[in-house]
Amino acid sequence: MTWSRLDHEIIASFVPTKAKVLDLGCGQGDLLSGLIKTKTVKGVGIELEEINIYFCVQKGVSVYHGDLETGLGGYGDKAFEVVILSNSLQEIRNFDLVLREALRVGRRVIVSFPNLAYWQARVDLFFRGRSPVTKSLPNSWHNSPNVHFFSIKDFIEYSRKEKINVLDSVFIKDQSQISLWPNWRAQSAVFVLDKLADNEELVSSPIFFAGSGI
Repeated sequence: MTWSRLDHEIIASFVPTKAKVLDLGCGQGDLLSGLIKTKTVKGVGIELEEINIYFCVQKGVSVYHGDLETGLGGYGDKAFEVVILSNSLQEIRNFDLVLREALRVGRRVIVSFPNLAYWQARVDLFFRGRSPVTKSLPNSWHNSPNVHFFSIKDFIEYSRKEKINVLDSVFIKDQSQISLWPNWRAQSAVFVLDKLADNEELVSSPIFFAGSGI
């Protein structure tokens, strides 16, 4: 299978074959359907929008209609090998609760999100005085589903504060991976996480230690 989106391909590279996967805010099921085909995962999605559930069912994806804001109380600790939040974390009002619950029920968590500090977004805001519209933030301010706008640097600092291990990170610009100055140059990012236990030391990828750049 050829992935049509680089972020999906990158996420798939971090998912073990035949893993038990939970996709939170799975949308129309494209990523989960691809993982089932390419990695033979045992996958299930949770999605709020009913029209998206219809598309998931068409693709043969198991999906539950649910609101992530209420938590994941129906699942036990480490019930899944991988929990995915693909371009959905920024749309969730109760950011802390949902990420904390994802880290509880998953052995590892993969998140992807648009980078607010991408240079074009900075230009729109600083020089043009308007809310940024970019490839990774395509909606105007009045119809955007996003309720949180944050940068790669913001997320790195948040992870440190919350003692979340960053196991790996990949930064994307125009369907290519980049490493130099990602907070300035990357349109979006993918992070692989797990929760730091009380008796563990912080472990982070080299790019995490090096910083996000500008």
